[in-house]
Amino acid sequence: MARQQGEVDELFDVKNSFYIGNYQQCINDAQNAKVSSPDTQLERDLFMYRAYIAQRKYRVVLDEIHGAAANELQSVKLLAQYLANPSTRDEIINNIDKKVSGSINYGDHIFLITASTIYYHEQNYESALRVLHQAEHLECLAFCLQIYLKMDRVDLARKELKTMQEKDDDATLTQLAQAWVNIAMASEKLQDAFYIFQEMIDKYCSTPLLLNGQATCFIGQGKYKEAESALQEALDKDSNNPSTLINMIVLSQHMGKPPEVSNRFLSQLKDSHAEHPFVKEYQHKENEFDRLQKLYAPSA
Repeated sequence: MARQQGEVDELFDVKNSFYIGNYQQCINDAQNAKVSSPDTQLERDLFMYRAYIAQRKYRVVLDEIHGAAANELQSVKLLAQYLANPSTRDEIINNIDKKVSGSINYGDHIFLITASTIYYHEQNYESALRVLHQAEHLECLAFCLQIYLKMDRVDLARKELKTMQEKDDDATLTQLAQAWVNIAMASEKLQDAFYIFQEMIDKYCSTPLLLNGQATCFIGQGKYKEAESALQEALDKDSNNPSTLINMIVLSQHMGKPPEVSNRFLSQLKDSHAEHPFVKEYQHKENEFDRLQKLYAPSA
């Protein structure tokens, strides 16, 4: 599906909306897009169904992608199955383990993204990187960069960013990757990251993803009121976005707000995103605290 230089990308708006986290707009644009070839139609459908997954509307994907669909669509359906049905996850992971243990088709970036996303959810970052390490697609490079940042390997993330810049410096994904690396580097780079998010908001629209990026920059600079304003706008757009709720919890602590404020966001996060790594880690710490409290409680 590679395009020659100068060739018009019929799906630019669809892709761009997906990358900046404007998932409903991505779906709307995909449904209205007039495509000129079967390859473009497949690419359109892939972005549309991935946007449904990002909205946690797994049933749409599971119902509409049938057995005769293209392999790339089957990969997207596999991710929906993994996220929708915890009871099937072990079997899905075993199947992926078998697939990636053999010869991997690095030309099928959708499978690479699916497999590495599932490993990422399992916090198996080594396997996720192993799947992606020879891939050249910009999305795969961006995901590698995110994983390196998750592992606090900013040095490796910067190398990945350099590769992305050499491949397409102006791409939305490359610009976002630059902002993520700037945040990880902190200090004066936080303002540079803020400008990248602001430029995208001015050029396209504000989304929870972009607003959370700005809020993170503000928090790092100690600009808590500005962070609160950005996060409130993000909440207005999606009241259940996990990143927004987590940032609100952190910000409430920084601003010295009453405990019930952060507890409210935490309860909402637990209710809406019980499988989120933040929630799992928090509950693990709660259980450990309770265990230690009982262990050292005075005898009756």
